[in-house]
Amino acid sequence: MKERKNKELSSKDLTELVVKGMTEKKGLDIAILDLRKVKNSITDFFVICSGNSDTQIDALASSVEDEVYKISKTEPWQKEGKANGEWILIDYVDVVAHIFNKERRKHYDLEELWGDAEVTYLEDSMV
Repeated sequence: MKERKNKELSSKDLTELVVKGMTEKKGLDIAILDLRKVKNSITDFFVICSGNSDTQIDALASSVEDEVYKISKTEPWQKEGKANGEWILIDYVDVVAHIFNKERRKHYDLEELWGDAEVTYLEDSMV
């Protein structure tokens, strides 16, 4: 696993910042997958949400990056998918944010794929 850029910020704290960024722009169906006890896991947490449009998905991604940077001054290690607007992945090494449109989220079904993970759904993000 890659070394964390900001050793002061735990993966749990980083997860909370990602969630805050998602809730700021009304991300839907936010799920936190705790992968710390999953064998051969590539990260500590996945944070997943959905958006209703390409515009909202882009705004969600920007909000996540803004919230994380504002508190931790941490930039993503990698970003993918901004051009297509169906699935944006923001990789902070210990935490990976996945922002989907509803169809792509259903298709890839990361919650099922990583079925050994402990999943927490945020009730106030359910619409």
